[in-house]
Amino acid sequence: MSQSQESVAFASGSLLGRAQRRIIGLIVLLACLAPLVAAASVVPDASGYGTHRQLGMPACGFLLATGGPCPTCGMTTSFAHAVRGNLLRAAFVQPGGLLLCLLAACGVWIGLHTLVFDSRAVEVAFGALTTRTILAILGVLLLAYIYKLTTWN
Repeated sequence: MSQSQESVAFASGSLLGRAQRRIIGLIVLLACLAPLVAAASVVPDASGYGTHRQLGMPACGFLLATGGPCPTCGMTTSFAHAVRGNLLRAAFVQPGGLLLCLLAACGVWIGLHTLVFDSRAVEVAFGALTTRTILAILGVLLLAYIYKLTTWN
């Protein structure tokens, strides 16, 4: 990149080149699309957990050892409901799963927009991931786990 191109990039607020931005957009797109495709390929388990077994994963070791739900209990089931548009059921099964599924869906669109239109959407999204935002997401996930513990049958 020449000095004049660097100046234009810096003035526009972007330190990434077009190719770099599009590659990052592709990575974000694929990373966010993968769990959504996996969730679409399984049938939500009626029990509210255990759907991950359809992906060839073993039974939850935490559940086997303690008899109680792990922090991610019901995530796959929640995703499976959410990708089918059943957002209320997804929230009932595991509110944190619904949050992560919606964030992944946003990530798909952000990555796709960046890839196709060479936009700064990925840069803006990453800029929004402040410590406060990450702590808020983790707080919601903690509350979702507490919800799961209190509704465990």
